[in-house]
Amino acid sequence: MITSTILGLLIPFIGTSLGAACVLFMKNELSVKTTKMLSGFAAGVMIAASVWSLLIPALEQSQSLGKMQFVPAVTGFMLGMFFLLILDTITPHMHLDNSVEGPKSNLSRQTMMVLAVTLHNIPEGMAVGVLYASWISGNTTITRAAALSLAIGIAIQNFPEGAIISMPLHSTGSSKLRAFVYGVLSGIVEPIAGILTILAIGIIEPVMPYLLSFAAGAMIYVVIEELVPEMSEGGHSNRATIAFMVGFCLMMTLDVMLG
Repeated sequence: MITSTILGLLIPFIGTSLGAACVLFMKNELSVKTTKMLSGFAAGVMIAASVWSLLIPALEQSQSLGKMQFVPAVTGFMLGMFFLLILDTITPHMHLDNSVEGPKSNLSRQTMMVLAVTLHNIPEGMAVGVLYASWISGNTTITRAAALSLAIGIAIQNFPEGAIISMPLHSTGSSKLRAFVYGVLSGIVEPIAGILTILAIGIIEPVMPYLLSFAAGAMIYVVIEELVPEMSEGGHSNRATIAFMVGFCLMMTLDVMLG
């Protein structure tokens, strides 16, 4: 059980690291069309994961509340979105379009770009950690396969995210090795968030439905605030929409087949 859990927590991080490694082998910067498609794909995966892996299990675990079983899911979802909103407000970070958010700081462009991606990865690490914590606790609505499917799905969408962060860093003046390291560091927060969640299993077990939906709300915030603007930047993109569909269907398929 311990080995399976550690591997599961590392899978998303491995996906980010492999994506960041693209900068070591690719000569040219990612095109705008490619970046849009990757953002669309990531958005599709995250929305499907939020629904099938997090919100539906949260509702299933609250069936004892009868007609009020929606309360934990709604409450957790809103708290998750507000949590990311607060982090987004207090953390200085830079997006791919060079727009800066958060308080003024003297941080370098590279550091602020890494912080932007790190904010994306916090809810993903929490989501994987919550599912593995639920499985460890013996919750019958969450299986090891369900937790693994979420970890794999997030790793798949983390691969392009790793490339999206490392390639622009190299184009703005960082060496390939430095850009790769920054890309890897942006993903290290995922296993850390997952481990912290599991360590608190004795405390979180009674409120598992709230935490499942909390992670879903945080992930949906990232999609709305970050990925949708990136995939639609500069006008409508049919390719990004198709990539979204592919990502959504892939994550849904993984969750149903493995979960």
